[in-house]
Amino acid sequence: MEDKIETWKQNKSKRIADCRVFKVREDFCETEDGEKKGSFFVIENPDWVNIIALTEDKKVVLIEQFRHGIGQTTLEVPGGMVDKSEDLELAARRELIEETGFSSDEWILLGKSRPNPAIQNNWIYHFLALNCEKTENVKFDEHESVMTKLFAVSEVKSLILNNEIKHSLVIAAFYFFELYKYEN
Repeated sequence: MEDKIETWKQNKSKRIADCRVFKVREDFCETEDGEKKGSFFVIENPDWVNIIALTEDKKVVLIEQFRHGIGQTTLEVPGGMVDKSEDLELAARRELIEETGFSSDEWILLGKSRPNPAIQNNWIYHFLALNCEKTENVKFDEHESVMTKLFAVSEVKSLILNNEIKHSLVIAAFYFFELYKYEN
């Protein structure tokens, strides 16, 4: 007999909260055979983009910003939410300029991943922007305060290993970047 993963079907859903940048719903579900029932909470997020931005001299453009979830400043790649009906690459271009003032005409979609499929329903798209240059002043959102920092690409591994880059989605982006470098 072959083992089978137990799957669940949603019978009903209700909105719990609308929290400006995400919504929370409760799904009432049961297994396909009806033996088990339960309620599960899902955070509904828009899709996100993050960008590994490289300057012509192979510096990676990183940002430092305060994150309320951990009450600390983190070192990350630029990125953010995709607006409703917005093209993914246009969202990445917008976020890079808003957060760093850098822009690029050479964009590559490295891949996509699910930020946390246990409780979230969105995708994050990992982009590479080549030959970036500072072209504008930053345009922070109301709740953003970001500092741009440049690092040699060769420093990224130690930034991750030393826990200076600790955001899992940023680490995922750099993994996709490594796969891209390996293939190209």
